Amino acid sequence: MQVVGYETTPGDGPAALRVATDGTVERVELTPGAEVTYALGDRHCAGTTDDRAHEPCLNEKAPYCREHTSVWPCARCTGSCTMPLETCHEEHAVYLAAFAPDVFKVGVTRSWRLDTRLREQGADRAAHLRTVENGRKARQIEADIAEKLTDRVRVPTKIRGLNDGVDDAAWEELLEEFDPIETFDFDYGLDFDRRPVAETMATGTVLGTKGRVLLLERRGTAYAVDMRDLVGHDVREEASERDVQSSLGAF
Repeated sequence: MQVVGYETTPGDGPAALRVATDGTVERVELTPGAEVTYALGDRHCAGTTDDRAHEPCLNEKAPYCREHTSVWPCARCTGSCTMPLETCHEEHAVYLAAFAPDVFKVGVTRSWRLDTRLREQGADRAAHLRTVENGRKARQIEADIAEKLTDRVRVPTKIRGLNDGVDDAAWEELLEEFDPIETFDFDYGLDFDRRPVAETMATGTVLGTKGRVLLLERRGTAYAVDMRDLVGHDVREEASERDVQSSLGAF
């Protein structure tokens, strides 16, 4: 068995891990209260998957080797492209996203995916700034705003803010510089009195997910797991006995 992917917001259902066994992919739903019991083994390339099938790869590079790594052409686009993808010609939204307590980023997405994209990132707050006719125009606007704000936030930064709220004063001050079309306030059903411990593990009771961060409870401690760090691991369907760091509140 191998973890070959994850889903953060799969339609109307819960988030899920994608686990392959003998070429077949199964969705392991991450519903709050569910028990996850996988012991992690060696890690190597996750190969390729479609909806239900998996083609394995034994190359050591994880989560994907060079042969199975795809590069998204829009990742570093600043609006100087020839719009090579069909999706570039769709209507796009430019947005701000807030991550507790005071990390703010600018981003773009196809306008019909705005709410989904913000939830995929685990944003706490957001503001829809502009709607434009295509991706190139959106990237040009994003690049201008990115001279003052970041255009990406790493998962460890998001984990550090899991037990905080958004700095209201800083967020409102930022919004005063723009005239948002609409604003968003997201609730992921999570409440922590102390920061969850960052760990790579797949054993525990599911507390919920926030973007690609999986929250698990084990032996009185809450853990935050970047699901991308699970991809490529061979797993055994049994609870891990590996010692992990506990919070002080567990004692």
